[in-house]
Amino acid sequence: MTASNTGNDAVSPPPRQHVVLFPFMSKGHTIPLLHLARLLLLRRRISVTFFTTPANRPFIAQSLADTSAAIIDLPLPENVAGIPAGVESTDGLPSMSLFWSFASATELMKPDFDRALRNLDPPVSFLVSDAFLWWTLESAAKFGFPRLVSFGSSTYAMTVGAVVAMSGVLKQSETITVPGFPWIKANKDEFDGMFPNPEADPIAVEFSMKFVGAISKSFGIISNTFYELEPVFIDHWNREIGPKKLQGRCSLEEKLEKRSGSVLYVAFGTQAKLPSEQIREIAKGLEELNVNFLCVIRKPKDETAEGCFPDGFENRVKNRGMVVRDWVDQMKILKHESIQGFLSHCGWNSVLESISAGVPILAWPMMAEQPLNAKMVVEELKVGLRVETSDGSVNGFVKSEALKKMVEELMEGEMGNEVRKKVKEVADMAKKAMEEGGSSWQALDLLIDEAANSDSLIEKVRINPCELMLEK
Repeated sequence: MTASNTGNDAVSPPPRQHVVLFPFMSKGHTIPLLHLARLLLLRRRISVTFFTTPANRPFIAQSLADTSAAIIDLPLPENVAGIPAGVESTDGLPSMSLFWSFASATELMKPDFDRALRNLDPPVSFLVSDAFLWWTLESAAKFGFPRLVSFGSSTYAMTVGAVVAMSGVLKQSETITVPGFPWIKANKDEFDGMFPNPEADPIAVEFSMKFVGAISKSFGIISNTFYELEPVFIDHWNREIGPKKLQGRCSLEEKLEKRSGSVLYVAFGTQAKLPSEQIREIAKGLEELNVNFLCVIRKPKDETAEGCFPDGFENRVKNRGMVVRDWVDQMKILKHESIQGFLSHCGWNSVLESISAGVPILAWPMMAEQPLNAKMVVEELKVGLRVETSDGSVNGFVKSEALKKMVEELMEGEMGNEVRKKVKEVADMAKKAMEEGGSSWQALDLLIDEAANSDSLIEKVRINPCELMLEK
């Protein structure tokens, strides 16, 4: 277990408050807390300590190098069944079927975490930890400070999922109307990624019950969103479900500069691994389209990254297309003026980043709550369009013809122009929310005041965790 300070050692007045941040071991879960660390350090006299593991430390240290944030890395347990030695992040798992075993094993970090908390100076004011690190609630209670939950989903997906779960409507029919939200129509399979099957995946169900139960007993939830984006759902969550949600935050450049005209950005996050057949279909569509593109792709499930594209594909499209197989700074890419569309899996980080950059989305959800995020993007916010699968199902195969049709509509069509105009309006709202005095700025000030001045944990138990584990 090691610690360091990423900034200089200049003498300054002792901080009044000390915030601990602890993300789950996945870039998609880590990046929002890196943003939060910077926002906290802009305010008053606040010190920030960021917890991680040795293999994840370089990424975090680089991001916070110009700040005063301290970093403490804790050893991740070894010899976990099915998890290869040295894997400390979900993007290194050989199969996502091992996700729940990996996530459950993080509980073994608790003794080291508790020892580190005991030695921190100044004492901790409050903790913000990932929802999947449910066991950190016990540590917070032990040392007498509040725990806030960092949850990586949209409030839309969380609220709709909770309402559907507690109402039991999924047991009634394949197509439902969400209670309390009569304008939201959904298919049962759009919720498959949120509620694991008790018979097929008992480990996932047990883990889910633990983290949902810990959420309900935590001081509050800090969300990577802004109020004006989803006010109906934030208000409903705070009023009817709880605990309270507080809204936080909101190389390739030279190559992009050389592209004349607009560019389509294609990326599906760090978790999804598409079959090679689907990747080849994507490549076929991109090759036949008359658009510039930047495609960030992971190694497919059943082939090497180099072999997943048709022979000669990259050479044939080299004058208008780029293929990248490494992690990229997505926010920087989306903010580039040439990017005019984003073919996305609709992970919530990607949705927020695209909206904040004013880039319309072509939604292609793949797992977890992404189908609900896609529904929100297309039907609620009207800042994007959606690809069509060959069989109409959420997880169906997308043919090149269908992809071409929707990319052309997004980049050049009338509907594309409408969503491009709308996303610019929402981007302006996001910018104002983040400015001093904006809704997100005020919400973070409120969070600091309430959490740092709390005498004890405030429990707002409104969810019975068992109610969220649906029988399939």
